[in-house]
Formats: sequence, structure tokens, C-alpha cells
Amino acid sequence: MNTASKLLSGFALAILAAAGVQAETYDGVIKVTSTQSRAAVRAEAVATARSGDPFSDVAGQGVVSVASSTDRAAMRSQGVAAAHSANPYAEGYGQGVTRVAPSVDRASVRAQARATARGDRLAI
Repeated sequence: MNTASKLLSGFALAILAAAGVQAETYDGVIKVTSTQSRAAVRAEAVATARSGDPFSDVAGQGVVSVASSTDRAAMRSQGVAAAHSANPYAEGYGQGVTRVAPSVDRASVRAQARATARGDRLAI
């Protein structure tokens, strides 16, 4: 059995080595032969570039005009106002200034801060 496994592994290695010997052939750089002149190719490229995207959703419809009821100057002033305003994506935007009603007397908070700064203990 030892000899059979050695033979079997030898055959497997031989098959792998034979498969690895296959190599690609190099054919060189492909030569392009064209029947058109450079000017004809350039003119065709310009015409294709100006024709638009044939695969778009609106291909062949031409220029689509949108009727607007707002004046251009009004839209511009709205844009300038929006650009100079606060960040609309910030937390709490548009909620205004929040007022917090104090629940503690201001004098007692001041006395506690002074006592803490001096290292005194307050009776709690």
C-alpha cells in the first residue's frame, strides 16, 4: 500500500506538471487597418459626441423647457438668504432659543460655589 500511494502521488504530480507547461503565445501588437481617413474619423467622432447619449431616458426629446412661475431675481435672493442663514442640518434647527426656567435660587448657587472654592463644607 505504501508503494501504491507513492505511485499515485507521482502520477498526480506528473499530471500537474504537464498541465502547468501550457503557456500562452504572444502574437504581438494588433495592427489596426482602417479604410477611413483621419479627417473622416474625426468628423464622425464630433457628430457622435454632439448627438447626446442614445441610452438616456430622454434621448431624442431635445431640449425640455420647464415653465417657472417665480422670477429669477426672487429665486436668487432666496438662495442668498439660505446661504447666509444658519446650518439647516444642525441639531435643533428652527426651534429658536430654548429658555430654561431655573429651579434653584441664584444666591444659593453662588454661595455654594464660593464655599467650594474656599474648601468650606456646607451643611446639606
